[in-house]
Formats: sequence, C-alpha cells, structure tokens
Amino acid sequence: MSEIYSHDLLELAADIPHIGRLSAPDASAHKVSRICGSELTLDLRVEAGRISDLGLEVKACALGQASASVLARSAIGADLEEIRATREALKAMLKDGGAAPNGRFSALKTLQPAASYRQRHGSIMLAFDAATEAFEAALARN
Repeated sequence: MSEIYSHDLLELAADIPHIGRLSAPDASAHKVSRICGSELTLDLRVEAGRISDLGLEVKACALGQASASVLARSAIGADLEEIRATREALKAMLKDGGAAPNGRFSALKTLQPAASYRQRHGSIMLAFDAATEAFEAALARN
C-alpha cells in the first residue's frame, strides 16, 4: 500500500481548501462510504450555471481527503457537465484502469495507484458524488 501514499497525494490530503460549511448555500449534499465509513458534506453556491463557492466538511482517509482537495482547489468556475464528466472519468480510472481525468482536475492522477484497492473507491468518489448531487439540486431550485 505504500505506493498509493505518494508525497503528492499526502500533500493534497493535508491541505484541503474551502474547509467549513457555507452560511447560505444554494444546495448541500452529504455522502458516506458504506465500506470504510468516510464522510463528506459539501455546500455549493452556483452563479450563472457555474460553481461560485463551496464549503467542505471531510472525515475521510487520506485518499478521500486528497480527492476532496483536488475538487476544492479547482471547482470554482466549473459547470455541471464538467463535474459530471470528471466524476465519470474518475470512476472509470478506478474501476477499469482508464486514464486519469484531464483539465482542471488532472491532479486526480495521484489517485491512480489506488485503483487496485476497491475498498477505497467509495471514499475517493465522495467529493465528486456530493458535488454532482449538490449541483443538480442547486440548478433544480433556480
């Protein structure tokens, strides 16, 4: 397992921006990994169809924290299609050994070595699952 926990991954996990709940989000989502118990709550604000702010509470392993960090570092300005596409690319990378997501979320490549540890996939997916759910809810309200 030591090959999973690279220096880059641990740096991401140790420095997650946008920690803390938003006072007036447009939508929120709470996700829990059934296998390991990792949890993530995400608040979003959306303006003109793009993420304008976010807040996170993360209680996850280093892999889940790293994924949340990548999302938090790069999500502002993203639209729903970009979040969905990244989520699907991340899922394919973990499940099928597909290519890492590209573009603003390309730092997810640090999680490629975790593909062979299926019990950790749920934790890795939490941030992007929550972002997709919250974004869809925010757009449905407007």
